[in-house]
Amino acid sequence: MNHFDQIAAQLEAHNLDAVLLTGQSNRFYASGFFTPGSDAIALVTPKMSYFFTDARYTEAAARALGKTAELRELTPENRLTVQLQELFFRHTISRVGFEDAVLCVQDYERYCKAFAGFTPYCELVPASEWLLNLRQSKDADELAVMRTAQEIAERAFSDILQEIRPGVTEKEIAARLQYLMLHYGASDMSFDPIVVSGANGSLPHGVPSEKEIQAGEFVTMDFGCVYGGYCSDMTRTIAVGYATEEMRRIYQTVLDAQSAGIAAACAGVTGKAVDTVARDVIKSAGYGAYFTHSFGHGLGVNVHERPSVSAANDKPLPIGAVVSAEPGIYIPGKLGVRIEDILLITETGNENLTKAPKELLVL
Repeated sequence: MNHFDQIAAQLEAHNLDAVLLTGQSNRFYASGFFTPGSDAIALVTPKMSYFFTDARYTEAAARALGKTAELRELTPENRLTVQLQELFFRHTISRVGFEDAVLCVQDYERYCKAFAGFTPYCELVPASEWLLNLRQSKDADELAVMRTAQEIAERAFSDILQEIRPGVTEKEIAARLQYLMLHYGASDMSFDPIVVSGANGSLPHGVPSEKEIQAGEFVTMDFGCVYGGYCSDMTRTIAVGYATEEMRRIYQTVLDAQSAGIAAACAGVTGKAVDTVARDVIKSAGYGAYFTHSFGHGLGVNVHERPSVSAANDKPLPIGAVVSAEPGIYIPGKLGVRIEDILLITETGNENLTKAPKELLVL
């Protein structure tokens, strides 16, 4: 699975002769081959794409790329700038897009200095904005691996419910979730799992601790995995032993807010509008001050990417975007509740890709 052709098709519209992909995420999106950090670079032109890396990755890259791009090995004698100068001359490249959102100042200055001596003269043009927008709508291949990633996470969730009981620590649950997702086929975690209980639940991005889970507490688990280079993400909050009336009321408020937001999510509706619908439910219940983040975010190659489902996004959600639906209530020093599903945005509404049950579980 790669998207060299889709990127190449955008070049003319942005008045570019080529685009240089130095960031890990866009490089993977283009090539379908993962290399960490700055261990590779891709160049996309209207007629041909090139993938540069060193001998540590060339064999694996050749298998993954096939005929979709020309693989070029980087050596001390045949450095990147030397090879780029040859290609820029061959393809008459004078305007090349670069990832302004990820390229550090030092590397940008290094490229500018090198390209200034090229014939023809080469100008670097910011390209991150349209690259990020291009990744918003997922194709069938992307959706297939995202569905699998979600299924893996949910299988791990089903198993972990058998292990949550008083005396088990947050760290132990987090470690088991990671093991289970890897066991069921994940290549990595989307992010370090969040497992928080009791008063720690008021920390939306709390770090699992040695705290032991107690009866009468909520346990919030936010986790996801990577499969085929794409992320899943889900959150479930369960009660241990028993749930007080207040706990049940707060949980139901979050669930109602999520349901309202999901019902509103549709292609053409703005992220802000969806966020507002869910936020109003929590405000009406008297907990508005305790919903401290947005309704959701896009996900794909990264666990947080466009489009945002937040008050800051007044742009319409595109068909094919995959977004989270994760309202929460966090009362400092007391408790927290978050419920998160992921949605595929469609022309007429959305498809919920998360199948795990959401009614309050009391273990």
